[in-house]
Amino acid sequence: MAEVIPSSRSTSAGRKGRLARLRRLLRNGGTYAVLCIGGFLAVVPFIWMISTSLMTLGDATGVRFFPSEIHPENYVEAWREAQFAEYFINSVQITAITLAGQLTFSILAAYAFARIKFPGRDLIFGVLLSTLMIPAMVLIIPNFLTVTWLGRIGPIKWINNWPSLTVPFMGSIFAIFLLRQFFAQIPDELFDAAQIDGAGHLRFLWMVVLPISKAPLMVILVLSFMGSWNALAWPLLVTNSPDWRPIAVGLLNFVEEAGQRLNLMMAGAVITIIPILILYFITQKQFTESIARSGLKG
Repeated sequence: MAEVIPSSRSTSAGRKGRLARLRRLLRNGGTYAVLCIGGFLAVVPFIWMISTSLMTLGDATGVRFFPSEIHPENYVEAWREAQFAEYFINSVQITAITLAGQLTFSILAAYAFARIKFPGRDLIFGVLLSTLMIPAMVLIIPNFLTVTWLGRIGPIKWINNWPSLTVPFMGSIFAIFLLRQFFAQIPDELFDAAQIDGAGHLRFLWMVVLPISKAPLMVILVLSFMGSWNALAWPLLVTNSPDWRPIAVGLLNFVEEAGQRLNLMMAGAVITIIPILILYFITQKQFTESIARSGLKG
């Protein structure tokens, strides 16, 4: 039988295929390497926080990364000394009120900007968007003067009470913007069909729009929860007693004249972020889905 000699064309094609696979492997390997390094850098502070929370005070103030002895009782001590039970209840109430108000006003405002035509709609929406460029710290003094004035003229006490901690944050421009962009992509045929069935704007919003808007609503829920739960500067400004102070303020109890009790502070920080982690893991699917597909057009 005659020996089949491969042609130069097939040899060249095979060489090109191997080079293409090698380039693809190197490109994917570089991408995975960058992602692994970024993930490692993001996780290291969290690991250090948990490790420090299990140390003695001497180990925590040293240069150790892992504890020589594990002390889980630090969490019990931190909970008791910082009165976290009271602060935790305050944070739950403040966060719940803020989220309820923010979702209500953001949904209604976003629907109006997306589905209802009225004079000056685009101008008003543009002015609202421009306020996103204002730093949050610049708004502290105007907000403080506003809540102080409202507390003087109204029947409700604002300073050192829940209204000052919740009402200024019920109108989120980012939430309105995100929901408005999502609502604007809903086909007009759905609203026409709802009108034929006798539904108005509110019924259409409740029965049609909200059920298909779970993904952006979850994004707003997670981000708003984090902002309200981790608030520190504003609660310190508008409260003068622990009656309505949130859990983040409780971490200041571990700062003394002699220095910081770092191990207990890290234990308190772990306790503080547990609700955020639980909420994120519950809503992770909707959160990533919304980030992936919520187009900013409309």
